[in-house]
Amino acid sequence: MIFLTFLAVEKQVSAASQNLAFNVLLFLFKQVLKQEFGEINGVVRAKRKPYIPVVLSREEIDLIFDHLDDPVDLVAKLLYGCGLRLFECLKLRVQDFNFDASIITIHDGKGMKDRTVPIPQSIVPDLQKQLQKVGTIHEADLNAHFSGTFLPDQLDRKYKNAVKEFIWQWFFPAKSLTPLSETKEKRRYHIHETVVSKAIKRAANDARITKRATAHTFRHSFASHLLQAIRTIQELLGHSDVRTTMIYTHTVQSRTLKQTKSPLDFDQE
Repeated sequence: MIFLTFLAVEKQVSAASQNLAFNVLLFLFKQVLKQEFGEINGVVRAKRKPYIPVVLSREEIDLIFDHLDDPVDLVAKLLYGCGLRLFECLKLRVQDFNFDASIITIHDGKGMKDRTVPIPQSIVPDLQKQLQKVGTIHEADLNAHFSGTFLPDQLDRKYKNAVKEFIWQWFFPAKSLTPLSETKEKRRYHIHETVVSKAIKRAANDARITKRATAHTFRHSFASHLLQAIRTIQELLGHSDVRTTMIYTHTVQSRTLKQTKSPLDFDQE
């Protein structure tokens, strides 16, 4: 275990890097050498630094939006307006949008959990325009006899026609089809995450944002802006612990997800 201590003390690696090295050694002993790894007493553990997320102001967020092109600007508005992770947003399909109930269903989020989030009302027209674009692309794909979209969990084998159905198409489809070398098929994937990440980084630079802004920063900002109201009440009441302030949540009638307002709609009041 001298090696693990050496990484923490001499090399000063992060806790994640030390854990990775430990897992590599564990795999080597168990799967290759077929030996017991033994006890790991006396190992100096690398310290995990506290992480404080970067939060953008609403003005900074709007500046970034102004420097983004379609459809990445709409992706960014969903990241902030709904608090989505990037992969959750890009994996959205046509059927996940319920405009009548004003909610979006997120399938297989982190931990393989499903949830619903309110649709920001200020971007409903943009979302409906995007839906029309998806329909145009889908119609062209059908006329070109494409092989369909990509479905999760082998659903294309269970429901053979689903790959070409409109409700299963990506809400943010890629510009070009993806050829499959094994079957010679051409299927349409969603926008690649690097396209969005690079566009957001470029927009933040062009907007002269002095903070490190990434796709996940919009999610942090979503949560922080929702919490600002609670912190304001805490300060006005003079509570030292926010848990005291939270007592008042029991005096307020609960609201459905449909009634919940997105921070993207705050300036619409």
